[in-house]
Amino acid sequence: MKPWLKSLKTATAQEGFELAIKLSQKGVEYTQPSEAVRKKLRPKYSRDADSLIAASQLIATNYQTVAAANNYWK
Repeated sequence: MKPWLKSLKTATAQEGFELAIKLSQKGVEYTQPSEAVRKKLRPKYSRDADSLIAASQLIATNYQTVAAANNYWK
C-alpha cells in the first residue's frame, strides 16, 4: 500500500475525528486487502450491533490518539 498518512496533526477537532475514522477504515483495508471480500462481508457486519459497537470503539480509540497528538486543540 502506498503511504497516505503524513501526520496526525489536524486544524480542528472535527478534522481529527474524520482522521480517526480514516485510520479505522485503513486498518480494515490493511487487515483485509481484498476489496471484493470486504464488500461481501459488509452486509453482515453492517447489521450486527456488536460489530457496529466495536467499530465505534476503534474510532474512539483512534480519536484519543489524534487528540493527544494535537494537544487536544488547545
